[in-house]
Amino acid sequence: MSDLTKDSDRLIQEARIVRDDNRAGGRHRREGSIGQGSAGLRTKHFTKKLIQLAIGFVGILIAAGVAGAILNGIGFWGIMITFLLMALLFGGVMSQKIKVPKRVDINKGNVQQMVSRTELWLEHQRPALPPPAAKIVEDMGVQLDALGLQLEGVDQGHPKAREVRQLVGEQLPEMIDSYQKIPAHMRTEERAGSTPDMQLTQSLGNISKEIDSITRQLAEGSLDDLAIKHRYLDYKFGEGVESTPALENKS
Repeated sequence: MSDLTKDSDRLIQEARIVRDDNRAGGRHRREGSIGQGSAGLRTKHFTKKLIQLAIGFVGILIAAGVAGAILNGIGFWGIMITFLLMALLFGGVMSQKIKVPKRVDINKGNVQQMVSRTELWLEHQRPALPPPAAKIVEDMGVQLDALGLQLEGVDQGHPKAREVRQLVGEQLPEMIDSYQKIPAHMRTEERAGSTPDMQLTQSLGNISKEIDSITRQLAEGSLDDLAIKHRYLDYKFGEGVESTPALENKS
């Protein structure tokens, strides 16, 4: 059973290496994550799989050990069956793909989590978009990351939180849904001086600008708070700090 234990330890260690690579951003970028929000959801999903593997491996090893104790050893075929079960478990767990949020489930729960779910949803819509629109979506990932950071700690009933829900949780996915319902051969047909591809790209550009605007407005609130605190501390302690050397000279 010692060789079996070493192999299970090796598999777990290899899984940990992949996990660490994920956290560093390598695999996320290879898989096409557009931002850290969706990458974080992927990391949680991968961590969950690691836990499933660890529990499964331990269970198999315990079962093999109990069988060996009862049967006075499990023999060659017992070891092969144990390896097979571990391989099947590894393949089954690692083949589990992250669940993509459904369109109707995006705008639920915490607004910051909603932004991350939108990132993940956008990743899977990107291949169906025209190249200019796909590029905007890719760049939008960074914007959504910044927006998510600004939303941390913001009350769910805050006007800006409601505005983000409407823009990112409703208007953005609804627009892409409407585009995808158009037959592929009609998306490049000009109508009233524009095509669906052009309209989508322009609309995504407008949403991108609005996301940046909201992020800046939230950041300005934080900057104002910092400036107020700075002025308060300067008023309360500024003169005292400056007068300290004078007092020391008198002494």
